[in-house]
Amino acid sequence: MTDSPAPLLKPAYQRVLLKLSGEVFCRDGEGGISMSELESISAQIKRLVDSGVQLAIVCGGGNILRGKQFSSSSGSINPATAHYMGMLATVINGLALQDALEMAGVATRLQTAIRMEGVAEPFIRRRCIRHLEKGRVVILAAGTGSPFVTTDTAAALRSREIDADILLKATKVDGIYSDDPEKNPHAVRFSEISYQDVLHKNLQVMDAQALHHCMEHGIPILVFNFRKVGNIEKAVAGENIGTRVLPTVET
Repeated sequence: MTDSPAPLLKPAYQRVLLKLSGEVFCRDGEGGISMSELESISAQIKRLVDSGVQLAIVCGGGNILRGKQFSSSSGSINPATAHYMGMLATVINGLALQDALEMAGVATRLQTAIRMEGVAEPFIRRRCIRHLEKGRVVILAAGTGSPFVTTDTAAALRSREIDADILLKATKVDGIYSDDPEKNPHAVRFSEISYQDVLHKNLQVMDAQALHHCMEHGIPILVFNFRKVGNIEKAVAGENIGTRVLPTVET
């Protein structure tokens, strides 16, 4: 007799933007795309959708190519070109995630900031929101469509555009620390921190432009470890995991 699946957690948010870094698409310490990792993340996303959450996903592309790093290591490639190459890497990840989700029984739409109608819809705000209202997961790729803008900033902008209740940043660490926990064993993890403190302490959680967008619009951010199965659902349920970035934090 097999164990029955755990009951769905009650979501605390109706509309969520999930930022998936390129690390989500590959095994730890590797690059490229791992279908086993995609299947695992797709199963977690399906549970969110089954609980009634409206979900948009912004993909990173670092598992394939990071435009900034590529341009700095190759003098033959113009920096703007390198950033466009990085945007295309996010589209590759988006296509892989779309197929993995649909194999899991999740309705999806892939939208891109760079027009490529042969593989995806262009990002149109009202159309994106309509898909969400119909219960489809919308995968947002190609960043903002402009070079020199990170996918974190794209996630913050899209959160504002679709009126997301929260921005979830899925990473390989379990929150925001006072220092690099891999280098400093005495680093302290924050359970909550304000936007201003993140900027003032120069904590490397996401770029300042992305933080400013969320701060101006009052969008909370949750940074958490995606590698622990079930954490995405717990994050959306409002459970005490990771680090929350909020307008103000009581001391």
